[in-house]
Amino acid sequence: MTEQPTEAKSTRERILDAAMNIFSAKGFHDTKLDEIVAEASTSKGSIYFYFPNKEKLFIALVDQFADLIERHVEEAIAQEEEGMGRVRVALEAVLDTFSKYRRPAKLLLVQAVGLGSVFEKKRIEVNDRFAMLIKTYLDEAIATGDIDPVNTHIVSHAWMGAIYNVVIQWVYTGEPAKEEIIDALLPLLLNSVNYQE
Repeated sequence: MTEQPTEAKSTRERILDAAMNIFSAKGFHDTKLDEIVAEASTSKGSIYFYFPNKEKLFIALVDQFADLIERHVEEAIAQEEEGMGRVRVALEAVLDTFSKYRRPAKLLLVQAVGLGSVFEKKRIEVNDRFAMLIKTYLDEAIATGDIDPVNTHIVSHAWMGAIYNVVIQWVYTGEPAKEEIIDALLPLLLNSVNYQE
């Protein structure tokens, strides 16, 4: 019997939810597919139907979280005019998403590090994806005259590095609070392109 599209979607989502729970609790290496099967109330065949191996399942979780962040950013900036207002709101949306979804953030930022070249390639791909998003908004801010021309490619990657390091510390320790991060990090980043609010 073939699954209908809605049934297939729910099975795939159940598998991803179960994988998130188990990977978050045990880490990538200590997670067994049988544990995900039990948690998802499905079969090993179902998992292999959607994800050929544990690595692909883990990468699907990383992609899912990256999509979530990008969607939250796009929703947050929808009402903003082009310029630095979008840059600020986009940064706040990224930090807000990380704070609401700590477990996937930990998977993306912490557990994916050091798992091998496939994972490192995916981590770099996600990092580049968000740097390009920042670059787009910085380019808009230059076009609207909110900031003077800068090398937005380098600036966007530098900003990602700063965001990444602060969020990793927060994921590990729970400190500082999200509000403190926004209050300290946003002015630092905005000042780096000579933008004063």
